[in-house]
Amino acid sequence: MFTSQTSSFQDSIDVEERDDFDSEEIAGYSQKTQLNCYYTIYLYQGTRSESSGESGAWSQRRADSTTSQDDFSLTLVDSSLPSEAEPELRTYISRRLSKGALLGGMGNIATVELSIPEQAVGCYCCLLEQERSPEQPDADGNGYVICFMGGSEKGLNLYPLCELQNLESEVRPYLSRWYEESVMHIYRVVQLVQNNMSFLLHAALSHTHVEVTNSDERTKADVTRFIKAASLQGLSQQDTTTASLCKAISEDTHSDLIIDCSTSPPTLSNGVSNRFCDDWIQAFLNAAERCNPFLLRQILENFKLKAIQDMNSLKRYVRQAEMSHYALFRCCQFLQGCGNGDVLLQNARAEHSDLPEACSIISVLEEFLREQSQAQA
Repeated sequence: MFTSQTSSFQDSIDVEERDDFDSEEIAGYSQKTQLNCYYTIYLYQGTRSESSGESGAWSQRRADSTTSQDDFSLTLVDSSLPSEAEPELRTYISRRLSKGALLGGMGNIATVELSIPEQAVGCYCCLLEQERSPEQPDADGNGYVICFMGGSEKGLNLYPLCELQNLESEVRPYLSRWYEESVMHIYRVVQLVQNNMSFLLHAALSHTHVEVTNSDERTKADVTRFIKAASLQGLSQQDTTTASLCKAISEDTHSDLIIDCSTSPPTLSNGVSNRFCDDWIQAFLNAAERCNPFLLRQILENFKLKAIQDMNSLKRYVRQAEMSHYALFRCCQFLQGCGNGDVLLQNARAEHSDLPEACSIISVLEEFLREQSQAQA
């Protein structure tokens, strides 16, 4: 049983051997200190079709896959692409719009071939439409098309890049630093805490509040976004259960993880970890050495996936243990082998709070882990 668990865990950590990233792509990343990145913004102007007499013609036409380029225009506002590459991107975007494949507010990621050193690059495009006045619901559709390019299509798929609404106050300042803001934050956090990564991972899984002191605002924002990205909230259990668990833990101020950036490296207080989180440290550090934020994000997603798989296994064992002492024994073996028993039982207790029999089983398992911990100490 332990052999199969170890094999599965190793498969999760060994991202380099998975299909998510090609070996040539990984090798290329390892030789770079910084990936090239680009941005482009276009003014999008829609024109109403005179032949359409329907109310809400623009909305109807957007859903029509046969929309022609005569129905809109793209005007370059700003771009960091080389002058010879920008028209190629504009042609690609026009083709996507003509096919109805770029809908307002929905990002689209693909690989595009441009006249740039990388030749083929991952491209994230999003159409941000301006709100129409209630008095003119059929007015021409206008807005902006935002494009971010860098890394690979697979890599960009791991990052939510465009959560912007207001062009003047949010989009324009964001364009020149999109890669730093939306992609590099995980890399900066790993560089910040180094071998203390396991404390942050454990805090994310256990819904522990993390406070950053004596640092700039970007570092605080980076840590907050990292915790959010590593958290299982909304994935492994009901949101209401997660919220109640977070509230209960946050009320215990002694459990807060404190990162004091007044020293170099930072000092972490009240740090809690376990064997499961410790085992992932080296994978993060290796990816950080390559300056590969896309690989870091993939490792983080694999970390979460493994935690969710273990949670589901524990829930299955608990249900079986209500009817079988042997299943209870298997449950104890599983918790002892996975190295993440404290976090799994914490989440299981919150999720089964309204099931007395399950709570009794969980209490027995918690006592088992305490005895094991004391014996090892």
